[in-house]
Amino acid sequence: MEKKIGVYICSGCGIGDSIDLEALSALAGEHKAAVCRKDPFLCGAEGVARIKADLEGEGINCVVVAACSPRVMSDVFDFGPDKVLERVNLREQVAWCQPAGEEDTLMMAEDALRMGLVKASESEPLEPFIAEDINKKILVVGGGLTGMTAALEAAKAGYETVLVEKEEALGGYAKDVYRLPPCDPPYENLEEFDLEDLRAQVAGEPGIKVYTGAMVASVSGAPCMFDVEISQNGANCNERVGSIVLATGSVPYDATKLTDLCYGTSPDIVTARDLEAMFKGGAVKKPSNGQPVGSVAFVLCAGSRDPRHLPYCSSACCVESLKQARYFKEANPETPVYIFYKDIRSTGNYELLYKQLQKDGVIFVRGSVTGIDDDGSGGLVVTSDDVLTRSPVMSESVDLVVLATGMVPTSALGEPFKVQAPQQDGEPAPVASDAILVSNLLNLKYRQGPELPGLEYGFPDSHFICFPYESRRTGIYPAGTVRAPMDYQQARTDAMGAALKAIQCVEMVSVGKAVHPRAGDQSYPEFFMQRCTQCKRCTEECPFGAINEDEKANPLPNPTRCRRCGVCMGACPERIISFKNYSVGMIGNMIKNINVPDEYDEKPRILVLACENDAYPALDMAGISGLSYNPWVRIISVRCLGSVNLVWMADALSKGIDGILLLGCKHGNDYQCHFIKGSELANTRMTKIQETLDRLALESDRVKMEQVSITDFNLIPKMLDDFAEKVNSLGPNPYKGF
Repeated sequence: MEKKIGVYICSGCGIGDSIDLEALSALAGEHKAAVCRKDPFLCGAEGVARIKADLEGEGINCVVVAACSPRVMSDVFDFGPDKVLERVNLREQVAWCQPAGEEDTLMMAEDALRMGLVKASESEPLEPFIAEDINKKILVVGGGLTGMTAALEAAKAGYETVLVEKEEALGGYAKDVYRLPPCDPPYENLEEFDLEDLRAQVAGEPGIKVYTGAMVASVSGAPCMFDVEISQNGANCNERVGSIVLATGSVPYDATKLTDLCYGTSPDIVTARDLEAMFKGGAVKKPSNGQPVGSVAFVLCAGSRDPRHLPYCSSACCVESLKQARYFKEANPETPVYIFYKDIRSTGNYELLYKQLQKDGVIFVRGSVTGIDDDGSGGLVVTSDDVLTRSPVMSESVDLVVLATGMVPTSALGEPFKVQAPQQDGEPAPVASDAILVSNLLNLKYRQGPELPGLEYGFPDSHFICFPYESRRTGIYPAGTVRAPMDYQQARTDAMGAALKAIQCVEMVSVGKAVHPRAGDQSYPEFFMQRCTQCKRCTEECPFGAINEDEKANPLPNPTRCRRCGVCMGACPERIISFKNYSVGMIGNMIKNINVPDEYDEKPRILVLACENDAYPALDMAGISGLSYNPWVRIISVRCLGSVNLVWMADALSKGIDGILLLGCKHGNDYQCHFIKGSELANTRMTKIQETLDRLALESDRVKMEQVSITDFNLIPKMLDDFAEKVNSLGPNPYKGF
C-alpha cells in the first residue's frame, strides 16, 4: 500500500510548554509527511474531527499521533482497520519526565517521533486471520459439579455444549457429598445438596449433549477448529468445537503415603472422603467393629503444606473438616470433637462457621501431630505439640480419627512428557522441565505435548496473577479443582468464569482477533518458509504450543492458537517470522534512526527495550508521578522480551548506541511474565550476547536486563540513572561514528 502519512502533534497536557513543536513539525517534513498539524486538544472532538477530515479529504492512510501514551485514548484514536496508526508518547515519556525547554528534552522527543515515523511507514493495515469451517460449540471435559455448572452456563448463554464424563453417571466427587458448607447468612448452618436436581437440569437443557462412560481420545486443531475424538463404550465419535473447559477435578492425596500419621495401622483412621461417604450412606460407624462413633478427632493438613508430600495448601480442607465437625455436633451436641491444625484457613464468611463451632464446644489444638496411638481398649489417642502451650497435648480416647487429605489435580497424574530437543552445534539442547504430562484428559495432538503444561505444583494455570482460567493452550480453560484447590462454592464460580472465557474465545477468534493478553489484536505471525532451516527454535520456544511441525520438520503455524507475543520472531535465527506491524526489520530500522551524537558531544545514547505489559506502563507511571530520569534513554515498546531478536543488539551497537537495557517481567516459578516464558527466554539469550561482546572486546556490561513489575515505577528513575552512570564509566561505544 502506498503510504500517505499525516502527523498530528498535541500541544496540550504540558507538551507544548516542554517541547519545541516547530522543530518536531520540521522533522515530520523531512520524513515527507503529507500533512503535519498541531492541536492544543488533539483527543477532543475537534482534534479528532480534523484528523478524520484529512483521512477523507487529503487521502491520509497512515496516521502518526504524537501526544499521550498509546496505553490511553485507544478508543478515541481509532480510525478503522484500513488505516495504519502509530502513537508517539510525548507526554508521559518526554514532557512529564524531562525538564521543559532543554536541548536533551527536544532530542528525546525528536528521536521518539523519528522512530514512530519509521514504524508507521513500514507497517501495513492488519488483515485478520479468518479460519474456515469454524464452530462455536463449547466442550466441557468432566461431569462433576464444576463441569455440569460450566455446561449449564454456556448452554443458557445460547451456545451448544458437549459434556464428556468418564463415569457412567454425572456427579464426579459430588456423588459422595452429604451436605455443603454454609452459603447464606448467618453462615452457620450447613446447606443441603441436591445432586439429582443438578443432573436433571443438565438432562433438561436442549443445548447440552452428554457423553457418559466416555473419554476424550484426541484433540487436534485450534480454537474454533478443534476436532475432538470421543471414545464411548468401544465406539468413537467426532465433534468439532470452538473452545474447551477442562473440569476434570482433583483426587485426594494418597493416604497410604501418610505413614507418619499412622494411616493403615488402624481401620478407625479414615480420610475425610471416607467420612463424607459414611454420612451420605447414613451409617457413621467405627470401621473396626461397626459400633456408633461417640468421639472424633480431625487432623488437618494431612499431607498438605508438607515438603514430603504436598508443599502447597489445599485450601478447602479446613472448611471441609469444620463442616464434618458440624455433622457430629448437630447429631449430638455432647459428642467430643477435636480438631488438630497448623492454621485454620476459614476465609471469608466461613469464619462465622469456625466461630460457631467454638461455641459448640469443638476443641481446637494448634500444633503438629506427632503420633496416633491405640489406647489398648479399641480407642485412639492423638498427640500433638501444642504451639500455644509449647508442650505435648493428647486428646482423650476417640473412636475415629479423620485425616483431611489434600487435593491433587488430575492434570498432575501421569508420566512426564518430553518433547524432542532441537540440535544446537551438534548437541541436544536442554528441554524445559515443565509439567506436561501423558495422561487421559485431552490427548492433544500438539508438538509440545498431549496435555496442559502446569505451574510448579501441576495446576495448569497460564498466569496465576492476571489470567485465571487461562491455560498455556489457547482456547482451553481449566476450571474447578483441576485449576487450583478450592471449595464447592468457589468451584461453581470458577465454572461460570471458565464458561465465559470459552465464549469470549470463540467470539473473538471467529472474527480474527486474539483472545489474551493482547485481546482484540488482529495481527498474527507470517512465515517466509523459503528461508526456513528447520531449526525448530520456533516450535520449541513458543510458550503456547501454537506451532506444530510437518514430517520434514517445517513449522506449521496455527494462527488461532497464537497469543501474538512474538516469541517465535525473537527465536528465529533466519528472521523469517514477522507481523504486519511488528517485525525484526521494522524495529531494527527504528533503532537505526535514533540520532547518535558524536562521542565528543558527551551525550551517550541508551536503548531501552521495554515490555509492553509491565515495564512500559511502569515508565508511563513514572512520568505521571512527575519522576525524572536520564535523558539519554530512547524507549521502544516490545510485545514481550521473548520477541527481542539478537540482531537488534547488533543494530544498536553498530549504530554507536552506548548501552542497551531490557526491561521485562519477573521470571521463575512465581513469574509475572504475561507470556509465561518470554522474560526467561530473553534472559537466556542475553547471556549469549554478553559472551559474544566479551569475545569482541566490547564490554558485556553495555547490555543488561532488569526485571520490572508494573508497581516498580518509583524505582525506574534510579534504575535508568544507575545504568547510564555505568555506561558513562565505560566510555563511548567504539563503533560510534562508523
